[in-house]
Amino acid sequence: MTIKEVSEKYHITPDTLRYYERVGMIPPVTRSPGGIRDYQEEDLGWVELAICMRSAGLPVEAMIQYVKLCRQGDSTWEERLHLLMEQRKALLGQKRQIEDTLERLNDKIKRYEDAIRTGQMG
Repeated sequence: MTIKEVSEKYHITPDTLRYYERVGMIPPVTRSPGGIRDYQEEDLGWVELAICMRSAGLPVEAMIQYVKLCRQGDSTWEERLHLLMEQRKALLGQKRQIEDTLERLNDKIKRYEDAIRTGQMG
């Protein structure tokens, strides 16, 4: 797939794809004999992972470190596991914070709905 096709498929800009590759958030993309990016299934898997992790708030640095470890081979499994577990811990903390915020918002919304229905703020 061309960079244009990949950008359209995942709704991100070609510049974003180039950035992901340039900083190491994804490994170097397969190239055609002429040097043009030619995304293969493995490349798309990395793009999907990068998009997923970024949308979840994973720091760019953590993604870069993960890619570096993957490229170093099987001897880095333990380090990769630790990195992913730390990121999961951080995301669970964010999830708890979001859930607490949603609970507060739901309470406020209910108060306003009740006030509109009854004509009184309770």
